[in-house]
Amino acid sequence: MSRRAIKKKKKRKKRRWKILLFVIAIILVIGGFYLFSVYNNVRTTVNQDLHEDVSSIDTDETKEKVDNKEPINILLLGVDERENDVGRSDTMIVMTLDPNNDQMQMVSIPRDTRAEIAGDGRVTRINHAYAYGGSDMAANTVENFLDIDLDYYVRVNMEGLSQLVDAVNGITVQNERAFSSGGFDFKEGQLELNGREALAYVRMRKNDPNGDLGRNERQRQVIQGIIDKGASLNIMNKVDEVMTVLGDNVSTNMQFADMRRLATNYRSARKDISTYQMSGQGTMSNGMYLMIMSEEEIQKTHDMIVNFGSKQ
Repeated sequence: MSRRAIKKKKKRKKRRWKILLFVIAIILVIGGFYLFSVYNNVRTTVNQDLHEDVSSIDTDETKEKVDNKEPINILLLGVDERENDVGRSDTMIVMTLDPNNDQMQMVSIPRDTRAEIAGDGRVTRINHAYAYGGSDMAANTVENFLDIDLDYYVRVNMEGLSQLVDAVNGITVQNERAFSSGGFDFKEGQLELNGREALAYVRMRKNDPNGDLGRNERQRQVIQGIIDKGASLNIMNKVDEVMTVLGDNVSTNMQFADMRRLATNYRSARKDISTYQMSGQGTMSNGMYLMIMSEEEIQKTHDMIVNFGSKQ
């Protein structure tokens, strides 16, 4: 092979590696892998195994925003699907990516938040939307509740989270308080977690004085841990395993071409990550615990999302 051909091949491979480095973080928020030898397998997994359309999201408008490098909103749904149960979205995070200011924002909506379920009419916990009508109803409900436009959604089966953490050789988190959960003892401070430990870490709620608020913070930590690991070149040899886990446990309205556009225009957004947890007043209604969000809190959250990116 000539020196010119080798140089051209290296340049092409380097460009594809950068795109692939962004795929996994997009799936769990922004990032990914792209290796020449598995290009077709990755594309097939995304377009056939992961892809699921939702009618409530206008993908044509989204593509224009991505081409123009405007801030976009991605709904992350962590669904706890168990045997003989459709599952409910115990994790609901609106992630906003702003490539122009190299920043990303994650806003958590507590699962017990009282909301009207779009297309159904019932007023109940917001996480029931997924059980009633799947990802489409969940996305539509969040859009109506916060009066925002979503551009993409990503649904992750929480059981698959364990496999994904193992596929990236574990993650690192910073634990704020010591506790025990799922047969594991979690000390305060920096922790290295494998898949089973990570799942127990994010599921603990009853022994947390902050309840769902504390659990949502741990879920964000695990998501960020996977993003950080997914951006590492050290796991390039794990691509096949990662894609298998994603194909079994993840769905999204993104096509592979969408991920490539995000890889090109939004890869810098993970440089500065901020988080916010919506908070309200807890109450019992017909035997069900609900969190009531004030109009002020809803408006504040709406403004944070809509105006994100306008800050310089």
